[in-house]
Amino acid sequence: MSLDGLNVFIRGELPRWRLVRQELNSEEIGDVAAAVAAEFAKPGIGDSITPGATVAITCGSRGVHRIADITKAIVDQVRVYGGDPFIVPAMGSHGGATAEGQRELIAHYGVVEEAMGCPIRSSMETVLLGEADGDVPVYFDKNAYDADMVIPVGRIKPHTDFHGPIESGLMKMISIGLGKQKGADTFHGHGFPDFHRLIPAVGRFTISHVNMAFGIGIVENGHSHLSLIEAIPGPRIHQREIELLRIARERMGRLPGERIDVLFVDQIGKDISGDGADPNVINRDVSGELLKSEIIPKPEIHRVIFRDLTPDTEGNATGVGLGDFVLKQLADKVDPVFTYMNVITSKYPAGGRMPMVIDNDRQALYLAIGSAMHTRTETARIARIPNTKDVEHLWISEPLWPELEATGKVTALSDFTEMPFDERGMLPAF
Repeated sequence: MSLDGLNVFIRGELPRWRLVRQELNSEEIGDVAAAVAAEFAKPGIGDSITPGATVAITCGSRGVHRIADITKAIVDQVRVYGGDPFIVPAMGSHGGATAEGQRELIAHYGVVEEAMGCPIRSSMETVLLGEADGDVPVYFDKNAYDADMVIPVGRIKPHTDFHGPIESGLMKMISIGLGKQKGADTFHGHGFPDFHRLIPAVGRFTISHVNMAFGIGIVENGHSHLSLIEAIPGPRIHQREIELLRIARERMGRLPGERIDVLFVDQIGKDISGDGADPNVINRDVSGELLKSEIIPKPEIHRVIFRDLTPDTEGNATGVGLGDFVLKQLADKVDPVFTYMNVITSKYPAGGRMPMVIDNDRQALYLAIGSAMHTRTETARIARIPNTKDVEHLWISEPLWPELEATGKVTALSDFTEMPFDERGMLPAF
């Protein structure tokens, strides 16, 4: 389909731009094996493993930094204390809601039997533990249920679609991830507005019915690198996660500035965020139901262009509906089965709704500017990031620079140059 009729919007000289770096929290763990060993050495952690006991270790679908190293270190420590470990994918309906699809997802992160040195038992079969909060059925991965002990492992961070004392982390892994597709579908049927209440309720119910002596909480820094690993006794997971969420919120990377007219996001995907692009970074809500704040979060972003999917998302374009424009190279890679399974299970089909599909970067940029309020081509405040996990480096247009420079936290890494579109109208690799 030709979009030549839209060329009326392609007018005016675009501003120059430059590469910049912003200061982010950089607290980071170097030796993962040593950090995990230190946590297992705490009273009530490693010594809670009965010699010979089978131990299920969870692995989720999110792109947690160094997750293969973390998982391998946990496997090794379980063996140190006499346990017999195996790994279970815990990701609700992801991977097309199939056992093989979920196994393949964690394989992308390096979590494979050969590297981990233990079996991976992937199945969509669940057991019904009972009902929590009066009438909420609680389903649980059967392989994990049949183990003598379960160690939930999860990154704690602000959730993309709801807010509360408990958001994305161990309690969500326990209540939704381990519920597989059936549990996730049942849970999401209550809607995101109830998640802040249901996740703790279902999580506590599950912990009381399954042997979870402890869980492993992970927090990342502003560069989305491993910042904290902590073994949390089962009875304390709920309260400690509340505290770790505050730390995660303080450390996470965000975009600088007050207003961005057009934001390029090079890649979206499930390994980046549950919504492909983290709404906490681009300040958009995929559900369409929640008002995050009475005040518009900063920066206020008028138009968003998604350029491509990550390889590890395997065509799952959940969250693509957060964008205003997408490039054709992204649209061509969408797997409708993986995407629709995910958004239907989450009860928010808008997350899979395709924005306007544009052939190239140059055309997308002009159309985005043309559709933005109070924006002119020559003075457009434009930014470009690789993805919403990696916001240390940005390309920014000249009109945006004075404000960011004034913060003292943004450093220029290049001179201003013209935007280098090639003969196809595409920008070069970041």
